[in-house]
Amino acid sequence: MILWLWLFWGFSIAAGQPDSELLARYLEEKLMADYSVVEQVVRRVPRQTRFLQRLETRPRMSEFTVKATVISRYAFTTVSCTMVNSGSEAREGVFEMQIPAAAFISNFTMSIGNKTYYGEVTGKEKKNSSDDKARTKKPPGPQNARENGYETFKASVFIPRKMQANFLLHYEELLQRRLGKYEYIVSIRPQQLVGRLRVEVNILENSGIVSLEVPPLRNSKHKGNGKVEGDVSPPPSTVIGHTKTLAKVTFSPNVVEQTKIARNGILGDFIVRYDVNRELSVGDIQILNGYFVHYFAPTDLPPLPKNVVFVLDSSASMVGTKLRQTKEALFTILQDLRPEDHFNIIGFSNRIKVWQQDRLVPVTPNNIRDAKKYIHNMSPTGGTNINSALQTGAKLLNDYIAQNDIDARSVSLIIFLTDGRPTVGETQSSKILSNTKDAIRDKFCLFTIGIGNDVDYRLLERMALENCGMTRHFQEDEDAASHLKGFYDEIGTPLLSDIRVDYPEDNVEQVTQNFFPNYFNGSEIIIAGKLINRTSDSLHVEVTASNSKKYILLKTDVAIDLPSKNDITAVPGLEDGKGDQNYIERAWSYLTIKELLNSRLKSDDNQEKEYLMEKAKSMALTYNFVTPFTFLKMREAGLHSESPPEELIRPSTDGIGEKLQSLQGHKAPPGIRRQQDKQRIKISKTSADGDPHFVIDFPSSKFSVCFNIDGEPGDILRLVSDHKESGVTVNGQLIGAPAPPNGHKKHRTYFNTITILSNKPQRSYLEITPTRIILDDGERLILSCDRSAVVRSSSLEVSVSANSNITVTIRDTISFVILIHHYKKPAPYQKDHLGFYISNSKGLSSDSHGLLGQFLNHEVKLLQESLNTSHQQVGQNQTEALKTNLTNTLKVKGRLVPVVWKQRRIYNGQQEVDCWFAKNNADKLIDGSYKDYLASHPFDTGTTSGMINSL
Repeated sequence: MILWLWLFWGFSIAAGQPDSELLARYLEEKLMADYSVVEQVVRRVPRQTRFLQRLETRPRMSEFTVKATVISRYAFTTVSCTMVNSGSEAREGVFEMQIPAAAFISNFTMSIGNKTYYGEVTGKEKKNSSDDKARTKKPPGPQNARENGYETFKASVFIPRKMQANFLLHYEELLQRRLGKYEYIVSIRPQQLVGRLRVEVNILENSGIVSLEVPPLRNSKHKGNGKVEGDVSPPPSTVIGHTKTLAKVTFSPNVVEQTKIARNGILGDFIVRYDVNRELSVGDIQILNGYFVHYFAPTDLPPLPKNVVFVLDSSASMVGTKLRQTKEALFTILQDLRPEDHFNIIGFSNRIKVWQQDRLVPVTPNNIRDAKKYIHNMSPTGGTNINSALQTGAKLLNDYIAQNDIDARSVSLIIFLTDGRPTVGETQSSKILSNTKDAIRDKFCLFTIGIGNDVDYRLLERMALENCGMTRHFQEDEDAASHLKGFYDEIGTPLLSDIRVDYPEDNVEQVTQNFFPNYFNGSEIIIAGKLINRTSDSLHVEVTASNSKKYILLKTDVAIDLPSKNDITAVPGLEDGKGDQNYIERAWSYLTIKELLNSRLKSDDNQEKEYLMEKAKSMALTYNFVTPFTFLKMREAGLHSESPPEELIRPSTDGIGEKLQSLQGHKAPPGIRRQQDKQRIKISKTSADGDPHFVIDFPSSKFSVCFNIDGEPGDILRLVSDHKESGVTVNGQLIGAPAPPNGHKKHRTYFNTITILSNKPQRSYLEITPTRIILDDGERLILSCDRSAVVRSSSLEVSVSANSNITVTIRDTISFVILIHHYKKPAPYQKDHLGFYISNSKGLSSDSHGLLGQFLNHEVKLLQESLNTSHQQVGQNQTEALKTNLTNTLKVKGRLVPVVWKQRRIYNGQQEVDCWFAKNNADKLIDGSYKDYLASHPFDTGTTSGMINSL
């Protein structure tokens, strides 16, 4: 029997065996080998199509099925194809499949008649490392090139007459998040009408699935980033169903429906888009069988300012469509720049033309108008001087950063676009790479875009990799304008810079990239690693980053033993997955191999390149991945024999496949990891907590005073009012609850919102509830109370201890601690609420007021009431003797306040406080009456009513 296996563009295939479902289907069809059934199906095709089919001599495809399982963004795809040769002589059957270029094939099996061929992943020898095209008839066209995001797998066999051939291909990929969505794409291009065509995509996301959508089929001319304009409805015969964490999408058009889409069988790309629930926290960390994967994609962050230089090719080769579409895209991109951004434009051919010499200009209507005029007047001429263009752009951005007081957390970047290879000036790629790296010096990132067939994609890819950027390639006949705009949208909204993810060094090993210069809105950062100590109960995680004017530290402890959460063996719809159960380990191996491949691509040291190649090859062989350093060797197996265990590849959906350029970062240097802060919070007794109960501590007098405020639900109480001096105001809003049985109160009240305002040196406010914190200092940030985090700006720090407390520090001289009270099984009279404690009041002025603030810089005296109503001042050593006296008096600002001895519990009941209690809503103890401390709204500073000054 003759067997041909075509491998396009160095692309690779991997070995394996069919799973039980596919094997059963195969046996069923074997027993039903009545080809008249297929003929009956085909008779439903229109007459002219039937006529074309009779003219064909190729085998008929009776079945084409795709089954995919996506588990936590990790996609396993199985493609099964059956071809029938009903002719009177042997005919060539060609199985061809486009798959994502970043995917790893993990299995390929063929059965022809009574013979089975399975693939065995084998390491390439050095002498064969450049022989990737040896078996191709000719180099593939650009549509099949790796840089376009897809590769073509092709297997060709001669099928004996009246027999059939079965092909089974498995590949794995990690779905990449772009513009806020994951996108699973499978190519449906059997190149003929198929009697049985079915696509099934199962998705499992424990975080919860949101925004699930299936757009219309996308044809080859529209392979790009982002959504296709005019998305309306799913393809015909598509069925979508999902629960909170599970989704199932099927596409099974009959022959008539296929004909309406495309008579040649090239239906297009079937796409499933979705996102997962997420919040501002350390992210989604999943642990299973000694491996972990960490997905980090925070939301609700204000964008960082950008300093961007556009470097655009205007050489003669850009004439026509390419330059026109580039101009269209730039017009839209300029319009999307934000007022806080700065920018400049460089056009290059054999000459370099800078729009604004030696500076970046702010985004104003006039500057945008003038920039559009400059772009409109660009005309194609001359050669392509890539080296000088990049040197000019890098110098422009470096000088701007050095000479201007720019925001330290702003993001600087170059966006470089060309359609060709260097033809003028320095033309040697290695020199251009070296010069570019020396010019940028790790100070900003370079993003590259190639248009058309003549571009040096490898040069653009490596330039981006070496300078923390990413690259894209578009065809000239595609809608380049929308692709360029889509690419800019991916990088146009930076939210965080200098992101660093740390784990305890004695708990983890072989961790992938954990430092990233930027995080862009709609993307995702992924880190994976191995656990050293599997007996540990938890894994500590810390994420540090910068956001606008804030420094952010997020931290948490993740339980390691999570079989019920991450084990998928009992998940409905995924029962037939065998290899899927180690999806986290395979995700780690995938990311590690990709990192090794990228590191080798960036390296100029031959010894280092050799080491990285051997390491990547060894891991690829271990996990049966086909990479540039491994290939598939097809072997024949007996019809009734079983392949050796090590040669079997499970037909699972294990797999991650994506280019990691969008996540390019570095391993953080060792030895500078932040130490976990284990110091206990230091707070005073001065507080408002519970129903609410107020406690004022007077350290110099060595006693405390307490009182109650019986407010109404909805009341907003002024706790601290020092807006005119220190600029600080604290208000607390009450929530109501029924009174306990047999109680003397008609209802209870608790604080459910604490609002902290500060107007020095700049205005900011915090709104705190038992579930979230909103920080707004001109840029809004939302934190969850169930995750530990630290946010720091020049004058304000917010530290969250998960489900416990929030510490707010203002200018290092004022500190408040807000306790979070949660009830697991609350009684009707119990409500989740907050407690407010003053930790440091040094920064508050002597004029500070409010129910608590008025006592912070004043002392009270304790007097003993004698029988003849004369008063005697009590010394500190006499206080204990007065505890049993039923009638004692405090002297406060000249006022006499009767008090009784009480005990109060604070700090969640962990500490008991002895205090002198003032009755009747603190009558005579506080200035004025209770109602004088009611604010009109949570952000009321009291400066308009004059209330404080009148007291």
